[in-house]
Amino acid sequence: MRPRALDEVVGQGHLLGPGTPIRQLVDRDVPMSLVLWGPPGTGKTTLATVVSHVTSRRFVEISAVSDGVKRVRAEIDLARRELGMAGRQTVLFVDEVHRFNKAQQDALLPAVENRWVSFIGATTENPFFSVISPLLSRSLLLTLEPLGDDELREVIRRALTEERGLDGAVTLEPAAEDHLIRLAGGDARRALTYLEAASLVVDDGGTVDADVLEKAVDRAAVRYDREGDQHYDVISAFIKSIRGSDVDAALHYLARMIEAGEDPRFIARRLIVHASEDVGMADPTALQTAVAAAQAVEFVGLPEARINLAQAVVHLSLAPKSNAVIMAVDGALADVRKGLAGPVPGHLRDAHYKGAAKIGHGEGYKYAHDHPGGVVRQQYAPDAVQGREYYRPTRHGAESRFTEVLARIRSVLRGER
Repeated sequence: MRPRALDEVVGQGHLLGPGTPIRQLVDRDVPMSLVLWGPPGTGKTTLATVVSHVTSRRFVEISAVSDGVKRVRAEIDLARRELGMAGRQTVLFVDEVHRFNKAQQDALLPAVENRWVSFIGATTENPFFSVISPLLSRSLLLTLEPLGDDELREVIRRALTEERGLDGAVTLEPAAEDHLIRLAGGDARRALTYLEAASLVVDDGGTVDADVLEKAVDRAAVRYDREGDQHYDVISAFIKSIRGSDVDAALHYLARMIEAGEDPRFIARRLIVHASEDVGMADPTALQTAVAAAQAVEFVGLPEARINLAQAVVHLSLAPKSNAVIMAVDGALADVRKGLAGPVPGHLRDAHYKGAAKIGHGEGYKYAHDHPGGVVRQQYAPDAVQGREYYRPTRHGAESRFTEVLARIRSVLRGER
């Protein structure tokens, strides 16, 4: 069911309109390098293969999971010969390019820089962290989005009717179609995999209902609209249950989201935010736990990562709560947005470069380590916000000790002791 032309591609309309880089790559046959970033099943490999089908270019696919530098260099050498002898360009597609280490990605640079190939790299990881800067700076970054419900519905209905798909062998009940869309979670490949599995359970001419779909994918049908009120209501109740320290309710909502096919990375991101927003310094280890759970989701994936998410939910639910951190940063942001900034005090300015001392930078700066307790009276904030107190620690949990520490530090800074 993989599309063979751009007009067959479902979703990613923001990347396929007139004048977009992919259209230029196809219509004008111009050499360029692209990095496609998006969740699984959103069409990264599809777009690369479509480019190969609709142009006269030679298409080479490399998997960063199984191929190494030797294969990369061999394909680049062959591409140079094709370009020099026959004038034929090559599209070099590297799937999961983030799995290449720095040395392996470096091997791509000469081909990209000299336009020996049109490089297309696909990644599910943030390319600003997983792709080396020289390669990223020489490529256009295109971000793919999860498919919406209507787009997934179109993919499913095509697969049901088209000759390359099930060709009318089975029908899909509306309720089962809705459930399949929920389970797919914006991933077209997952939707087609589940549909194919369900079609094998029934005879030709049969009907796939919710029960058949459950048996095929081993998931219970949970009423949950990922884009509507259910999505927002459940995640809202989830966070408010953790904030309210009701661990049992929080675990219930976690289970509902997992069973409904919610992206576990979305759940993990919310836990990371909550760890600082609602727990903060009352239990500084809460953030560590939430981040570790998010990493576990990436490393392990579901179903095992449900345990890591549950551990983070239990920790955050039972932790003492404080919103002092979010109140502090939002208070500082509010002042900056009001224009309360002003110049950095002269004694704090960078004095390392040549000539800085001549203009007074760093003059009078007091090195904190040279003073008792590592704290010395001097002005750090600009005049416009001098004396503002953004962080107001609570007496909850571990934050209670920071109340006393902060009071002592502020008194020294202000010359009160």
